[in-house]
Order: sequence, then C-alpha cells, then structure tokens
Amino acid sequence: MKYIDHIADPSRPCAIVAHRGAWHHAPENSLAAIENAIAGGYDIVEVDIRQSADGVLFILHDDTLERMAGIDRIPEEMTIAEITSLRLRMADGGPDQPFTTQTVPTLEQVLETVRDRIFVDLDLKDLEMMSIVAAKVKEMGMADQVDLKARADAPEALAWLARQPGIDGIPFMGQAFFRVGSAEETAKAIIAARPFMCEAKFDALETLAGQHARLRNAGISLWVNTLDPVSCCGLTDSAALEDPDAIWGRMMAAGISVIQTDQPAALKAYIEARRA
Repeated sequence: MKYIDHIADPSRPCAIVAHRGAWHHAPENSLAAIENAIAGGYDIVEVDIRQSADGVLFILHDDTLERMAGIDRIPEEMTIAEITSLRLRMADGGPDQPFTTQTVPTLEQVLETVRDRIFVDLDLKDLEMMSIVAAKVKEMGMADQVDLKARADAPEALAWLARQPGIDGIPFMGQAFFRVGSAEETAKAIIAARPFMCEAKFDALETLAGQHARLRNAGISLWVNTLDPVSCCGLTDSAALEDPDAIWGRMMAAGISVIQTDQPAALKAYIEARRA
C-alpha cells in the first residue's frame, strides 16, 4: 500500500510514528532502531537527514557527533567515510551510554532497509536539501513510501515550496501552528498547499480540533507530536505514560490520527486495548 493511501484509509487505527526509530534497545536513528520499529509493527519511522562534506546524505539528529558518537565535531565538515566509521552510543546517547556496533547510516542504506516494510518521515535538518533528498528518493524508487515536510501555514511558506524543484510526486506534509484568532487562516493556507497530512502545533487542543472537520474534508490528516521536548500544552509522552486517556485518548477524540512518540510500544498497547 502507498503511504498516502494508508493515511487516507478511514478504517485504520491511529498511526504510530516511532521517533528516530524504536531506540530504547538500539541507538537512535540507527538501522537497528529502524528494524526495531518494523518488528514493533509501527506505521512510520522518523529519521533525521544531513549531508556530508563530500555530498552524501546520512542520518543523524544533532549538529555535532558528541552525544551519539562521543566526538565534538560538526558532521557536515566530515567525509562520509569518516562519519560512517564511528560507532553509535546506545539509546539516546550521552556519556553514560555504552558504544555499540551500530554506525551512522546513509539515507540510501535506510531506504533499502525500509523498502516495502514501513513508511518513513524524512526530517531534513537543512530544508535547502529538499530537492537533493527528493532526487535520491526518486532514484531509488521510494517515492510512494516516504514524506517530505516543511512549513505551509503562511503565504511566504507556500512561495518557498513553489520554488523547490523536483519535489513533485513525493507525499508532502505541511507543518503549521494553529492559534486562536488565526486558525481559520492557517487552515486555509494548509489546504492551499494540498498536503496529505499536516504536522500541527497549537496553543490549545480545542483550537486544532476546531479545524479538524475542515481539514478532513480536504483530505488532510492530522499528525501531532507527544515528544516531551516539542509537545504542545503539556500533552507529552511522559504524561501519557501516567494517564494515556488524558493525553493520547484526548488527542484521538479531537481528530488526531497520527501521533509521533518516543514511547511507541506503550502507544500501540493503548490503541490495541481501546480496540479490544
């Protein structure tokens, strides 16, 4: 099934996005974390993309290699051979985590790993790479399995998107912040961008819920993050582990059908228990 068709399926349960892979028993953004996400039966895996000094796309979140590989260097200033020779620390890294046999993967390795197995959210650390990433995705025949994303909540954001060559044919997710007083204009801008999904932030869950029907009628599904550092209004993974009904349940009731989390196993168990 194509990514767009899966998200558009009205009969599916809430989709689970494993942030940087299922990383509790493997280094984040590693091939092992991606394999864990596939084994866990999650819908989507999110990975972070950067480009080496010699032009190769690779997977890493931070601006330096300190947290995950123990060296204080800027990866964009290194060759891909240097980057991929480094071993990654377990889980979310840091000095207390042991080194593993996993190394920094290239985007090409990731796409081969996920082919026909899981959908992929491509988080570009530099949006100016969008056309380069799109070209690699198309070269590998993976356009139906990934998404590209960028702001699409204002005229200037839409103008920027229109100037990006070669991104047509790859599912696009628009990012937007819904605020009281301007939520309708934000929804209008998102609909104009014609994404299949919207990664939404909000000043109150009710603000976003008020636009759900309008976006749904335009064929746009809602994605929200419950990641502790970037969540909205206290709707965090940590809080969800304490009271999933108050966080994940409340979000689903508001029309959110895709949730990105650092606790994918707990979210899956919650969804399955609700459907039982």
